[in-house]
Amino acid sequence: MKPETRKEVMFAGFGGQGIVTAGYITGEAAVVYDDKVATLTQVYGPEARGSACYSGVVISHEEISYPYPLNPQIMVVMNQEAYEKFLPKLQQGGVLIVDSTIVKPDKLAEKYQLYKVPATEIAEKMGARVIANVIILGFLGRIWDAISVEALQEAVKTRVPKKYLELNLKAFQTGVKLGEKALKKKIIKR
Repeated sequence: MKPETRKEVMFAGFGGQGIVTAGYITGEAAVVYDDKVATLTQVYGPEARGSACYSGVVISHEEISYPYPLNPQIMVVMNQEAYEKFLPKLQQGGVLIVDSTIVKPDKLAEKYQLYKVPATEIAEKMGARVIANVIILGFLGRIWDAISVEALQEAVKTRVPKKYLELNLKAFQTGVKLGEKALKKKIIKR
């Protein structure tokens, strides 16, 4: 397989932040709505809620021979412990998206294209801390060419409870708008 057809993203945080859900939505968006191939892997501590966890998604136009991320081009980090634990897995010069409400990047982040998204702060203002991951998904969809915004939005629609759909779609669009602003400020290599 040609290396450039393989795109990888890792979501890292703690149980209860929707880390695995974000990976699942990303993979479903790629397969069901963008007509690609994807794999999802997940790792979490035995405590589940509150312990470190991550999910990795590999997306390709071709069959994926190895399901785990080898060298993620993008990493989404939603808590400080995950930042410290998983950052070394991100490829040099890759895109690092942090929930800046919780994560305070240090000098290590200078090796990457850093985007600070105050997802938890925005989610709390919207009335539900649990939608921070959906804000991040909107942002990711806007800045990353491996998956379309439209596909991610459709996958969000199928994965969230109907009674919270309107709030989640509003959160997603908030993330997309933040991504548009970020792209205007930076030119990123995709």
